[in-house]
Amino acid sequence: MRKFDAVVIGAGAAGLMCAAQIGQKGKTVALIDHSEKLAEKIRISGGGRCNFTNVKVSEDNFVSEKPRFARHILAKYTPQDFIGLVQRHHIPFHEKHKGQLFCDHKSDDIIDMLAAECNSGNVTWMRPHSVTAIEHGLHGFSLASTAGGIETPNLVIATGGLPVPKIGATDFGLKMGRQFGHRIVEPRPALVPLTFSDAVWEPFKALAGLALPVRSRGSELDAPWFDEDLLFTHRGLSGPAVLQASSFWNPGQALSLNWSGADSVDTFRNHMQQACVGAKAQFDNWLAGLMPHVPKRLMQAWLDQPDFAPLRTRKVAELGKKQLHPLADAIANWQIHPSGTEGYKKAEVMRGGVSTEDLNSKTLESRKVPGLYFIGEVVDMTGWLGGYNFQWAWASGYSAALGVVQRIA
Repeated sequence: MRKFDAVVIGAGAAGLMCAAQIGQKGKTVALIDHSEKLAEKIRISGGGRCNFTNVKVSEDNFVSEKPRFARHILAKYTPQDFIGLVQRHHIPFHEKHKGQLFCDHKSDDIIDMLAAECNSGNVTWMRPHSVTAIEHGLHGFSLASTAGGIETPNLVIATGGLPVPKIGATDFGLKMGRQFGHRIVEPRPALVPLTFSDAVWEPFKALAGLALPVRSRGSELDAPWFDEDLLFTHRGLSGPAVLQASSFWNPGQALSLNWSGADSVDTFRNHMQQACVGAKAQFDNWLAGLMPHVPKRLMQAWLDQPDFAPLRTRKVAELGKKQLHPLADAIANWQIHPSGTEGYKKAEVMRGGVSTEDLNSKTLESRKVPGLYFIGEVVDMTGWLGGYNFQWAWASGYSAALGVVQRIA
């Protein structure tokens, strides 16, 4: 039976950060992971260049039953802290869009950096090995694994969520949460493309590959509007605009899209009304000129719909508020009902997980089982697209490490 001050299960972003910090504080720590490839989710992120953080991060960038729970954790380890680590390892990076930071070269730079940090803390690597059972007693945790028996007073679960099962994602962390009596917020795919029924999507199938800037919003009451690019696919909608909105969308409800170029329905109504004055053009040509950012194929498909087809050949001068306002409303607040999502195979993250009400808001230690910690994606804290989920991984791993070290002391 091997003994360690701490054991971290899961060698992804959060687990690597946590193990490195524990080891560098002079404690013995083992890092266990079942995958042959290290941190594969980091490797495939950001198109292979890893959007490793965002220059501005707050609890407002997260979806959770209690997003304010993230405040103390994020304050302990900030984007500037991680940027400093990247710079110490001489990894070149750049800001791409809305504060998103990417590696200049490839995601492996971040993986190699974290592995080096673990090695500098003398972390004991146990991979590829699986944990088959965990028991808790008076002296801590006993683990049965393919690497043999392990004992520790401090156990960190950093096994991630359910997305991308082909690279090894499992429900291990959720099972451990349930085993030790934690409430699990219903998990579901997030930052995921949305799909539509054949009947709804038939007019738009031919638009696959078409992209344009839009404003998007999920169905939840507190959902924000996102200004991002929309991408049409054969099965539905994708692109950053839909990935962002998907985290705030509930099955059976509508997705809101504004592709007018204006910030609201009222603004677009007024814009249309003013543009009508003295206009002599045919309606379809006039509308295309009013929204030059909209691809012609989309405009044609939109105007082919039964509600708007009769307007195509009308003269603009013949139309009034009765005809124009419904059209403006439909363009600036298109309500369309997805039938579902592309699921965990295409989702970037999982929404839901171990409830934050069962965790310490400063260390992520369980309130039910002393010495047990949950970090990263397995916790009910889901970031927006744009480096926020990685920053949660770094910050939660760091905070838990400090908690472990303080507990040992």
